Parts: sequence; structure tokens; C-alpha cells
Amino acid sequence: MDGFEEVAPDTLSVELLDEGVAVEYTDGREILYRGVPTVAESPYQTTPGKDTHVLVVDESETSGVLLYVNERRTDAAILEGTGVGRVLLDADEQTTLFPGVTVRGGGLRDEIVVESDLSGRVFVSEEDQFSEHSYELVPADH
Repeated sequence: MDGFEEVAPDTLSVELLDEGVAVEYTDGREILYRGVPTVAESPYQTTPGKDTHVLVVDESETSGVLLYVNERRTDAAILEGTGVGRVLLDADEQTTLFPGVTVRGGGLRDEIVVESDLSGRVFVSEEDQFSEHSYELVPADH
């Protein structure tokens, strides 16, 4: 077993701050996705070569689920201990991250789609060792 299988997410505590989006893992540690997210319309094409994290926040804006898309560096047991989920997609494969949010594998890029009837908010963080960019996805018909 290589440890790189899909992992179901747990519900995590979320706080929207002036300096970014804070997420508390189930093990008590916190991470801050820095900066005010740039608004981007759905469907959103991810940047090649970046790690993609998708955070779907409920309408209370205090809890949500965090999923890594096509991330193959973290062992599944570590993710399970934090409450972070993972989806692994082949090109043209599609899955639902959360009702109203889907992701389609595209090889180098993935496409994230937010449905207009989603009652929460969707944040995407793209990062590598050099930079981090965050976006809030909105339906095209907002």
C-alpha cells in the first residue's frame, strides 16, 4: 500500500479573518490561508504544478470541509488524523467534493465547479514552495 488513497474529510472549525481564512484541524492544530481571497467565477481552472486545497464553508461560516485535490505527498493516515480529505482524479474523471461543488480532473489542470444553489462559500488555495494564492469561487450567474 502506497498510502496515497482517497480520504473522506471531517467537519473542521473555520474562521474568516481580515488576514485570511483560519482552519482548525481535528488534532487541534491551526492553519491560516493568508490574504483576502480573490473572487473568481466558476468554473475555475487550477494552475498547473500547484497544490490545490478546496475549503467548502457552510452558511454559518464557522465550519467546513477541506480537501486536497490530486495531492500525493501526504500519507493517508496523516490526513485522517487532521480531518483533511483527499480526492485523486484521472484526466476527465469527475467527483463531488460537497453537494453543489464538483471537481473534474484534467491532467495538468483541474476544474472546480460551484453550483448556483450552494448555500455556503468555496475557497481554493493554490500553493507551491514559492507562493500561495487564494480564491473565493462564485457561480457564474451570481
